[in-house]
Amino acid sequence: MNREELRRRFASGRVARLATVDDRGRPHLVPVVFALSGDTIYSAVDAKPKRSTALRRLANVAANPRVAVLVDHYTEDWRELWWVRADGVGRVLDPAAAEARRGIAALVDRYPRHYADDPPGGPVLAVDVTRWSGWSAAGD
Repeated sequence: MNREELRRRFASGRVARLATVDDRGRPHLVPVVFALSGDTIYSAVDAKPKRSTALRRLANVAANPRVAVLVDHYTEDWRELWWVRADGVGRVLDPAAAEARRGIAALVDRYPRHYADDPPGGPVLAVDVTRWSGWSAAGD
């Protein structure tokens, strides 16, 4: 798959898995909703119930900004399987910052049913993608 096809497939996913590591090298993997703008992925702390607002993913990015974000497509017809991974550098943005507001607007546009009346208000995670990679069972 070429870069544009990787980005297209990635953007088509409704949920991704965000992989971070802490300051001791321990991995942490969580599902996230996201919006892709150019080569930057945005995710934000929203009002969904969480054990804490001090999210491990944000602390991990502060300690080690290298992250991976994976979108995959599964179906019982294994000829249609594919995955796309975005490796990049994460940044935690204050929600009042201009870039964070653009990221939140992109999330509201992508998930209007959930965010139109209650947009994310917490910190925004921006991932600047440095490498796209993927695989498709169809070999394209």
